[in-house]
Amino acid sequence: MGSTTTYFDWFVTYPLLIKVRVQEGVEDSGKYPIVVSTWPFLEAVRAAWEAVDKGFNAVDAVVEGCSACEELRCDGTVGPGGSPDENGETTIDALLMNGATMEVGAVASMRYVKDGIKAARLVMQHTKHTMLVGERASIFAISMGLPGPTNLSSSESMEKWTRWKENNCQPNFRKNVVPVDSCGPYQPKDNLGHNKGICSEANSIGTIESRTCLVGPRSHDTISMAVIDKMGHVAVGTSTNGATFKISGRVGDGPIAGSAAYADDGVGACGATGDGDVMMRFLPCYQVVESMRQGMEPELAAKDAISRIARKFPDFMGAVVAINKDGVHAGACHGWTFQYSVRSPDMDDVKVFTVLP
Repeated sequence: MGSTTTYFDWFVTYPLLIKVRVQEGVEDSGKYPIVVSTWPFLEAVRAAWEAVDKGFNAVDAVVEGCSACEELRCDGTVGPGGSPDENGETTIDALLMNGATMEVGAVASMRYVKDGIKAARLVMQHTKHTMLVGERASIFAISMGLPGPTNLSSSESMEKWTRWKENNCQPNFRKNVVPVDSCGPYQPKDNLGHNKGICSEANSIGTIESRTCLVGPRSHDTISMAVIDKMGHVAVGTSTNGATFKISGRVGDGPIAGSAAYADDGVGACGATGDGDVMMRFLPCYQVVESMRQGMEPELAAKDAISRIARKFPDFMGAVVAINKDGVHAGACHGWTFQYSVRSPDMDDVKVFTVLP
């Protein structure tokens, strides 16, 4: 009878070879760590990079990066002091997702607490829930040690709100209501066939007309960050103070897993920014990650997700950035020019990539 080589024989004879094969593509790959973020939020990416380069895991590095953006009030749309709602109040949406365990923590429409991403981590680490909202999210965050209650408004946000009120609360997010050109109080419009003066209405072919009177690059600059750590584990996080002059209580796509961010260790990650009310209906980041799972390259996956939205909302503004587990990244956008930031081992500092619509 002929001899049969077993796994044990190989292990005894070639232990070094077995060890190298197990580690291949993880610690010794040279691809990791890597940090990717929407927009040129350079200091946020540097903070995340410094953490992950020191050996922090992906989740903690995302928290470091998003926290830096909250403290800096990036573009006035992250952290406290920006994007007042109809009542002049600033609230926070944030999300944190662990791509290794698929755990998610999120807060939405959170009042009185400025540390959105840290509150999201507390939800993930200390509850069996996925999301907490409103004032109850604030009470939870403060009870778990975050500072508060704090007035999240600023002189700049209140001045912006005052000017908006003086302009008869225009533009706003109301539709099919009367009056259309004042600050209310509003009532449902009886005759929906005369829908004049409203930013968005469906046309006969099923697409939605322009929302650009409400949405712009400085009203929806969510930070959505992805980190792959030295072990190849993936995490994502988001933070935003939402849409300017939103109806009080509105929750955008920022805290929605699969919309503004999604991660899976076996595939990669995605971050999104833009008109969250539209984008959350399509779960673009879930779509991107699932497309990459099926073998699609990040650039094609990103373009495909954006095109699905644009077919129904041809005037929407939004973007996604995708990164696969090999560290290949790409972005896609519609309605505006998009920029995203990257830091990887082969870079001396953060690099900004520009994507045209």
